[in-house]
Amino acid sequence: MTTHSVTGKTVLITGGAKNLGGMVARDLARHGAQTIVIHYHSPETEEEAKATAQVIRNVGAKAFVMQADLTQTGAMADLFEKTLQATGGLDIAINTVGKVLKKPIADTTDEEYDAMFAINTKVAFQFIREAGKHLNDNGKLLSIVTSLLGAYTPFYSTYAGAKAAVEHFTRAASKELGARGISVNAIGPGPMDTSFFYGQEEPEAVAYHKSAAALSPFSQTGLTDVEDIVPHVRFMVSDGWWMTGQTILVNGGYTTK
Repeated sequence: MTTHSVTGKTVLITGGAKNLGGMVARDLARHGAQTIVIHYHSPETEEEAKATAQVIRNVGAKAFVMQADLTQTGAMADLFEKTLQATGGLDIAINTVGKVLKKPIADTTDEEYDAMFAINTKVAFQFIREAGKHLNDNGKLLSIVTSLLGAYTPFYSTYAGAKAAVEHFTRAASKELGARGISVNAIGPGPMDTSFFYGQEEPEAVAYHKSAAALSPFSQTGLTDVEDIVPHVRFMVSDGWWMTGQTILVNGGYTTK
């Protein structure tokens, strides 16, 4: 019988240096993952990637750190090839890469539009494509999207629009890869208590978001706390394998579909 725990598994996490990606990497190592490959985007996050790798090694797992600008042609395929060269196989692939823009449609430039879709859509598509090629049978593929997919709101058109495509990629890939036992899903967190969130929001908006979820009074910050998403990620890439083709909003009742 096929087992679906993370014990002994090899994991690739894009954007795995810090925030959600870094916490997921450390959590999976503590729960028995054997090898974790941490991708990071730029030299500015190299030290954080190395620090996360050291935590992983301290609990007895192996860690590899790989830098790549995934918007560059061929970078995603190269990342997966290097991962397989370093590890010999891949069981779990998790994409946490994303970029937020909060701006009225009328003020959004073509350059901003292109950047948002390059990171949130094209990179996500390439990740799913390469994971489908390189994952072992009975593998797990997970993308991080956004709870804005269930929102009725202005100003996030390019962010939510770019992430919306990933929901459709997820469904298609789950059908295409199901014959190999690979489950494919996406998780849409609510606004998380990270620098990723605060860089886009004015104080009034922060105050609103901290009170908008049904469970906000029970959150440490009122927002989605990163540590509350991590167990859902672990579940989706292990015992939650029977769920596939789904986009799950994990947000304490911030939005729903």
